[in-house]
Amino acid sequence: MTTDPTLPRPRTVRWLLRLHRPALYAFAGLVILLTAVQLALAGPLADAAAAGWRQFDACDMDMRICTYDQASILRYKDYYDYATDALIALPFLVAAWAGAALTGREMETGTARLSWTQGTSPARWLTVRLAVPASLIAAGTCLLFWLHHRAWSAGLGRVHSAKRWYDLTTFHANGPTTATLALTGLAAGTLAGLALRRTLPALVVGTLLTVGVAGVAQQLLPHLWPAVTRIGDLHQGYRGDGLIVAQGLVTRTGEHVSCGSGACDRASVNAVGYFNTYHPYSHYWPLQLTASALFLAVTGLLVLASYLVLRRQTGALRAAGTATAAGTKGVLVSA
Repeated sequence: MTTDPTLPRPRTVRWLLRLHRPALYAFAGLVILLTAVQLALAGPLADAAAAGWRQFDACDMDMRICTYDQASILRYKDYYDYATDALIALPFLVAAWAGAALTGREMETGTARLSWTQGTSPARWLTVRLAVPASLIAAGTCLLFWLHHRAWSAGLGRVHSAKRWYDLTTFHANGPTTATLALTGLAAGTLAGLALRRTLPALVVGTLLTVGVAGVAQQLLPHLWPAVTRIGDLHQGYRGDGLIVAQGLVTRTGEHVSCGSGACDRASVNAVGYFNTYHPYSHYWPLQLTASALFLAVTGLLVLASYLVLRRQTGALRAAGTATAAGTKGVLVSA
């Protein structure tokens, strides 16, 4: 493919933003809405729920004559769950959009090939479609996970129903794994759209690929950082609180027997205590950062695969463009 060097350079960024204006508005609206909800969770909603729990704690044993603000407690819980679930779903929505609209639709309708003949190279076309959404998604999700962590911290020690730090959805919504998984979703959807060149299949495959990456990362998460093991006797039971890696019995010989999902039979193994291998709260940021690095590594591989797929698909076009340019040059020389 060849282009006229005298033509002005196309404004691909502006065109991309105009083309995907509905998605941009929807994402901006979601960020604004979740920002408002999480600011309320960190302020008045947390204060009202904490007051309700103080009233509940002051109740005597006869709960029939106890009065406390149950509505505020439930309101805090509901809004926290709404904000958390929305953040957890965001990377998969990004993957679906990237597969269906960002690349899949343009490949299916031929808009991408038209762009490549209007002064935009395939590599630049793909770079803009990765860089611009990635910057917006990273900025929005980083703001949201910081606000979520702030809202969660506001309930610690005050709201009895507040989630533990190692709760699955809270853990990811509280840290950069949400932002990095959203970037993985963007790369996965982009690759699916380029490879399949169909809107609906790319939407499904991009989303499923992101779900698969998130599932594998969740299985690896407890093993991304060295865990702590604490031992308690038969009366103490399991000691330590955090993200559990393994639990079981300690025999007289010091062997650790994992209980798995079933009950531990202390008599059959001649147990003298329990062991608990877990991650305490001090491991929160090491786990977050290592999981985020894993997501970024996968994102890099998906981006590389996207460029390789695009290069393979546009090789014939480049060859045809070179041949056309050579033929035109021969005609001019002959003339």
